[in-house]
Amino acid sequence: MMNYKETLKYIHSLGNFSLPATLDRIKAVMLALDNPQRNFKAVHIAGTNGKGSTAAMLASVFKTEGYKTALFTSPFIIDFRERIQINGEFISENDLVRLSERVINTNIKLTEFEFITAVAFLYFSEQKCQVAVIETGLGGRLDATNVLDNKAVSVITKIGLDHTAILGDTIEKIANEKCGIIGESPTVTVANQDGAALEVIKRSANKLTLPDKSKLEVLKSDFSGNEFFYKGVKYKTRLGGVYQIENALVAIETVFESGIYVSYENLLKGIENASFPARLEGFLDGRIVLDGAHNPDGAAALAQEIKTSKKPIVAIIGMMQDKDIDEVLKLTLPNFDSVITVKAAEMPRAIDAKLLRKKAQKYSKNVICASDYKEALKLALAIDDCLIFIFGSLYLASNIRPLLLELK
Repeated sequence: MMNYKETLKYIHSLGNFSLPATLDRIKAVMLALDNPQRNFKAVHIAGTNGKGSTAAMLASVFKTEGYKTALFTSPFIIDFRERIQINGEFISENDLVRLSERVINTNIKLTEFEFITAVAFLYFSEQKCQVAVIETGLGGRLDATNVLDNKAVSVITKIGLDHTAILGDTIEKIANEKCGIIGESPTVTVANQDGAALEVIKRSANKLTLPDKSKLEVLKSDFSGNEFFYKGVKYKTRLGGVYQIENALVAIETVFESGIYVSYENLLKGIENASFPARLEGFLDGRIVLDGAHNPDGAAALAQEIKTSKKPIVAIIGMMQDKDIDEVLKLTLPNFDSVITVKAAEMPRAIDAKLLRKKAQKYSKNVICASDYKEALKLALAIDDCLIFIFGSLYLASNIRPLLLELK
């Protein structure tokens, strides 16, 4: 049997796009493992932005009510095992190794995401989870998670242009892929969904619920969290940023549509206590804000938050080459007083810091280049009384976060 490090190396060696997109392989693996995905009730989430935060809130709510609650998300920010959780606890290294061996022993060739999906569903079934909040990896229709056939409700968060080379180059094409998860389950989507995407969702859903913004009253919204009334009930979120109110509304309506009983008291507690790394996450008493924004929709949401700052603001940004770099820079950088570029990760997809600086200079006059994360932080912290935003890639967030946790 492999050890934990060897298992991770094997999983990463599979590659996410190494095989043609199809559900045939994951269905065959599920069958070989006695269809573990049928042994828990699933809340299935697709979308471009907001999936992770919405999933975190829903898992928190069901856990607070007392259900044994699974959570499957991607990508990871801190630890690979965070992708597979039960009641907030990561899968153990031993369980990941043991269940990986079972998947390998099916002798069915899989992509990395298919493999980890199979491990997750096997784990959730084995541990007798009652509710599983499952986030798609990419798209929906042909996503490995779409073998779920015990769905309580489907959720479509905000759809935008991302992964266009794979999902399509229009909002409608991308929406069609995302809506592939819906099936016969009731569906909840965001109130601020793009009009073209909403039309596709309406055609795909048997029963569609949108939050009623006319019954929303925002009391407070900043980096530290939100307070608002919705349908006469007062809610709070620890997740900061006004866009988290939209995610909270989706989570609230999803609970109502799921048919899974949750008391109002536990709904409120669950929404308030939800946490999610790298979503306007504050460090150093709020002087540094880490955000996973890496596509135009995420950048637009971040820009909205940046504009509320009264202090000088500094960006530390690193991105992947296959993202819409110019659009993200155009939406965010004009709001910054200084910009520091850094290579987001040691991988071929990451754009070099010097090339990123060249692109950034179109949108900001004061752009410098850092050789690594430590230098980037040192340069930013040397600027007096400033607010520092770090964004552009989830890989950047994952890699720089340990350094932020060490800051005093």
